[in-house]
Amino acid sequence: MVASLVFFSLILVPMAESQTRAGADGKPIRIVGFGDSLMAGYQLPPEDAFPARLEQALKKAGYNVAIENAGVSGDTTAAGLARLDWSIPDGTELVILELGANDALRGISPDIAEQNLDAMLARLKARGITVVLAGMLAPPNMGKAYAARFDAIYPRLAEKYGVAFYPFFLDGVAAQKTLLLDDGMHPNAEGVARMVEGFLPVLEKVLQQN
Repeated sequence: MVASLVFFSLILVPMAESQTRAGADGKPIRIVGFGDSLMAGYQLPPEDAFPARLEQALKKAGYNVAIENAGVSGDTTAAGLARLDWSIPDGTELVILELGANDALRGISPDIAEQNLDAMLARLKARGITVVLAGMLAPPNMGKAYAARFDAIYPRLAEKYGVAFYPFFLDGVAAQKTLLLDDGMHPNAEGVARMVEGFLPVLEKVLQQN
């Protein structure tokens, strides 16, 4: 289970035109949200999970997209790497990569987490799939030294692979009781809506550039 009271992970780019944006063949742009319980929608109905709410927001903004939820509660970066190839089907055009929170909660070496994320980014790049990397922050109980090493993973990898980067997936939601479930860790439906609000401009910019 992913979690922590204080946790993890732009610019508003207006649509140049109001027309529907789709793939070159007019079919929906195929997107996969690949992550842990934050992506899966822990204890929420499927329609309130992040991928579903993001798809709804993008369609409202005029984008013809289909977002698959490939979030698995409890996944570490190692678990994500192990299932990456079969969880990202052929024909996927864009992946939102959100993993690492459970590594931090378990105190897994940041070096190992980085190696796993690096391998996932390399595989996705080799397949010609666009990636948006959602960053994480180490929980404060891990200490400043661990946090400094862990938090630096995401901007470093985003720069290495030249992918779009959202620094903190739970930006504006972490530690906000009204936006969290009773566990104080996972977003409720209102929290997911806030996450989508923050993430949407980044994804719109990527879609406009591809």
